[in-house]
Amino acid sequence: MQRLVNAPDELKKAIEGDLKSIEQICIATWEPLYRFIYFKVQNREEAEDITQETYVKTLAYLQKHKMPWDNLPGFMKTVALNVLRDRWRQRKRRGIPVNFEEINPEETAGMDHQKAVSQRLQIENALAKLSEDQRIVLDLRINKGYSVAESAKLAGKTEAAVRTAQYRALQALAQILDDSD
Repeated sequence: MQRLVNAPDELKKAIEGDLKSIEQICIATWEPLYRFIYFKVQNREEAEDITQETYVKTLAYLQKHKMPWDNLPGFMKTVALNVLRDRWRQRKRRGIPVNFEEINPEETAGMDHQKAVSQRLQIENALAKLSEDQRIVLDLRINKGYSVAESAKLAGKTEAAVRTAQYRALQALAQILDDSD
């Protein structure tokens, strides 16, 4: 992160609410912090939101606690990771949104239940034939809706490995389902 000429003084003024000092700290730290967050989320708008929230939370924390300037960049990255984790938890709790106005009860009631059960069993059997890594990646990416970056972090893999595993798993799944027809 860029160095400020009088970093400790700027930080002290920023904590006291001096807008010019807050602006100077933001200018000095914004780009590397944003790049760090963008690398994690791979989405420009979300990275901007998390960066902004990181500054708000960092300033609020610093107003209550003392911290030397040398630790600020690392501390801000930690705050950003905590904000990111909070967002992931909120998404996981929310689940998949359903628009009840678009559901047609007559169509839903008229579905062939036996056919639906048969299809589900066929898919479950096909999934069972995949490797455990492939099932984990498909579960994270498709069932739970995590991004490639989130899935990579949760699975302990690189993003490239997650993309490759997902591609191969879908190819294998399609082949298994084609062979069963």
